[in-house]
Amino acid sequence: FFLSFFFLLLGILGEDVLLPAPQNISILSTNMKHFLTWSPVIIQGETVRYSVEFQGEYEREYTNESWIPICECSLITATVCNITEDISATVAYNLRVKADVGARRSEWGTLKDFFNRITTSLTPPLMKVIAEGYHLLVELEDMGPAFQFCVLYWKKGQESRMQQKVVKEVNSVVHLDIMEAGSDYCAKAQTYVEAINRSSSFSHTQCVRAQGGRSMWLVTALVSSAGFAVAALTLPFLTWKTSKIFTLLSCQKHCAFVLQKVSEPPTPLILCGSEETEQCDLMVHVMPSEEVL
Repeated sequence: FFLSFFFLLLGILGEDVLLPAPQNISILSTNMKHFLTWSPVIIQGETVRYSVEFQGEYEREYTNESWIPICECSLITATVCNITEDISATVAYNLRVKADVGARRSEWGTLKDFFNRITTSLTPPLMKVIAEGYHLLVELEDMGPAFQFCVLYWKKGQESRMQQKVVKEVNSVVHLDIMEAGSDYCAKAQTYVEAINRSSSFSHTQCVRAQGGRSMWLVTALVSSAGFAVAALTLPFLTWKTSKIFTLLSCQKHCAFVLQKVSEPPTPLILCGSEETEQCDLMVHVMPSEEVL
């Protein structure tokens, strides 16, 4: 009887500590996105669920070190919890995790050191430099409302005259400059988070070439060559055509003169057989204009 009562009491008292507490609790934080992770608690034949709570500076100092449950990470089976929305201030946070299997639960496993979002890892933005005609454009990755971008750009070979553009919102491609024809232009960018007053390193430099230069010279040469070829082919034809036109005009003038002579009244030709003859014959021969032509 006493042995049975002992095991029953041990089960009741030890119900809360039957499960081991989660271990290796850590935070992965990159570009202001924070994730709490831990090692799984293995219970053969059982599904282990986890719950996460956090404690900020305000809870420690003003609410008697209370803890706030993270609703999205209550009784979950995953071993990772997105705590980005809960880490809303640049202060020290503490976090803890417990495991549950039915009515059994573990003790809380607590983060070893406090976490401050100022320690987040910032990476350079993904970017693409574009040459559209003579316009230098840059396309930047949208990393969220907390991020701004500092873009440096310059004409290749003139790094000492580097220019800067601050981009606070990324809606589409950003116009940087008007480029000189045939010249190379380069750009690089870094992120900046005002909430923590930190910047990332710069991205790799990307360069593009403006339209013009050798390619435009080649196009011009090809167009000019085509023009000369067309002129060489059409010039003999134009010369022949022009000569035919002048010949036709000359013929028209000559024909007009002949027609004018034909249209004048004919001069009578008086043929007399002798001086005594008083009657004469008038002989006029008119040629039709078609025969003249």
